[in-house]
This record gives sequence, structure tokens and C-alpha cells, in this order.
Amino acid sequence: MGMMKEFKEFAVKGNVVDMAVGIIIGAAFGKIVSSFVGDVIMPPIGVLLGGVDFSKLAFTVKEAAGAVPAVVIGYGKFIQTLIDFTIIAFAIFIAIKAINSLKRKEEEAPAEPPVQEKLLVEIRDLLKERK
Repeated sequence: MGMMKEFKEFAVKGNVVDMAVGIIIGAAFGKIVSSFVGDVIMPPIGVLLGGVDFSKLAFTVKEAAGAVPAVVIGYGKFIQTLIDFTIIAFAIFIAIKAINSLKRKEEEAPAEPPVQEKLLVEIRDLLKERK
């Protein structure tokens, strides 16, 4: 089998397409969560903490000198990113948990026996009745 044919089969398989869709939706979901944290959650927290704007919290390591900008450690943005991550991780955890519970339900449902097995059971039952 040629390499191009193998690649085509790999790329067209449902799992690869599903993964691509998942990545695109995940990126969009990440933007939504970032906006939610930055625009909805952090402002009230900042007000509760005395009007603090988390996005501007930073340590200045070296002051600006002429054309050289200041060197700062933006720990406020890092806190926002941690909250983003926590929300996204929790949402993924809930989604995986729901998917796993659906899979368990599918596994618990007994499979329909093959036609041959049904016929053999009927023959066995008829032979038992004759005795």
C-alpha cells in the first residue's frame, strides 16, 4: 500500500476528523472561558479585594530606562490564567465523566445472541420436551 493511500485512509478516518473538530471547539471554548474569567469573574473579585485590577498586578524587576521598557512579572495575569485553566479542566472533567457514564450504560446492555445460537437453544428446548 502506498504511503499516500495510507495517509488518506488515516486522515479520512472518523477519529481524526472528530479530533480536529474537538480542537477547534476547544480553542473557541478557551476564548469564551478567558473572557468569562477576565470580564465577569475577576472584576467582582477585584472589587471585593478593594478595587484591585488583577490584569495590572505585577512586580517591577527593573524600572524603565530611556527607550528600554520596564521588566515586570505580571502575576495578576497569571492568576487569571490559573482560574481559566481550572474552569476549563473542570468542564472537561464533567464532559469526560458524562461520556464514560454513557459508555458504561452501553456496555451493561446485553448483546443480542446470534441467530445460530437462538436456533440451537430452540432445538435444545424441543429435545428436552421430547424426553
